[in-house]
Amino acid sequence: MTDGVGSWFPVPDEAALPEDIQKLFGRARERLGFVPNVFRAYSFRPDRLRAWFSHYRLLHEPTEHLSAAEREMIAVVVSMANQCLYCLVAHTASLRDHLGDPVLAERIALDYRRAGIDDRQRAILDYATKLTVRPVDCDEHDLDGLLAAGLTREEVWDVAEVASMYNFTNRMADATGMLPNEEYHLLTRGG
Repeated sequence: MTDGVGSWFPVPDEAALPEDIQKLFGRARERLGFVPNVFRAYSFRPDRLRAWFSHYRLLHEPTEHLSAAEREMIAVVVSMANQCLYCLVAHTASLRDHLGDPVLAERIALDYRRAGIDDRQRAILDYATKLTVRPVDCDEHDLDGLLAAGLTREEVWDVAEVASMYNFTNRMADATGMLPNEEYHLLTRGG
């Protein structure tokens, strides 16, 4: 392991990274107070970090009917289904922030079905879970259900894409041995 990152792959020294990656680290440090270990671990392959982060940013842009919190809910539910420690801890912290309700965020992370979310959010998270644990069973009925829940076709695509991205990211976190930053455990807990 390297410097608390938990990566089984070399984690480059920040000063040795390309300038744009150093700036990405700096922006994260300004916004969060630390550099997420996903950035540090992925910096082993800077071009891949750039591509992954660009895709991440696109997928987390809220739309009229799919909020930033709902996008984080998808990340959390997929990460729980995959038992991905890094992503579950990191995105539950982000969900606490987006919701402004740490109790609801923790309930969604542990069991969204009993968390008290609305029917539309339940439909989104049911689909994200199905896409994660039984992707071969997905069919047009899933699309119909999400459209009936008030999503547009573009937003259904976004749900699928966010869920799929987190399935990839979960697997990379597990494949590298990545650990969540300790700071995530303390963020936006309320009090």
